[in-house]
Amino acid sequence: MAVVVVAGRKGGIGKSTIAGNLAGEFAAMGKKVAVLDADPQHSLVAWAEQGEGMLSQCVVKVSRGTSDGMRAKVQAADEEADIVIIDTPPGMQDIAYQAMLVADLVLLPCGPSPLDLFPLKEALGLALKARAERRSKKPRIRFVPSKVVKNTNLGRELSSSLEEMGKKVLPGIGQRVAVAEAVMSGLTVREYAPGSPAQEEFGQLAKAVDKIVRR
Repeated sequence: MAVVVVAGRKGGIGKSTIAGNLAGEFAAMGKKVAVLDADPQHSLVAWAEQGEGMLSQCVVKVSRGTSDGMRAKVQAADEEADIVIIDTPPGMQDIAYQAMLVADLVLLPCGPSPLDLFPLKEALGLALKARAERRSKKPRIRFVPSKVVKNTNLGRELSSSLEEMGKKVLPGIGQRVAVAEAVMSGLTVREYAPGSPAQEEFGQLAKAVDKIVRR
């Protein structure tokens, strides 16, 4: 089993969107997926409740607690899942840190605004702290360009800015209407708009994540 955590110090950078749609892509690969919604706002739970898509079958609400509690949730999911995806809240480092302590991979989304880079550095520091505590190469850490508006200077420069921070950058996710419409329907983008540019972006991201966690 692999554990993937989606984290960030800033809200509105697409953490829940990435977590939910990665789940959809992994399910399409034939993997059994569990999604732990550790954000007190429980956006993923609300998304899943909008419809009867695959998220309604795999999203589990996680209450705030200790690292042992997070580990227990992951171990429980391990009995049925090939991959566990944990969505964490912005601004609550203790929850994100608990998740990072059990993660194989931490994804750190970043929006195109230069102001998004400052909280990203804090999230990166937290992930590095978890790695140091574990005395391990895990969690692996990757950046994900998120909500990128194509053909803009900010969009073009984002990947370069992230690479300068010293971690590898995975395929990015654009700012697309289909993503929001899928959430309103309670569906992943793969269910709502298969073959669309938005779905292809999430597909490429999922393939990159799968390659990392299978090492």
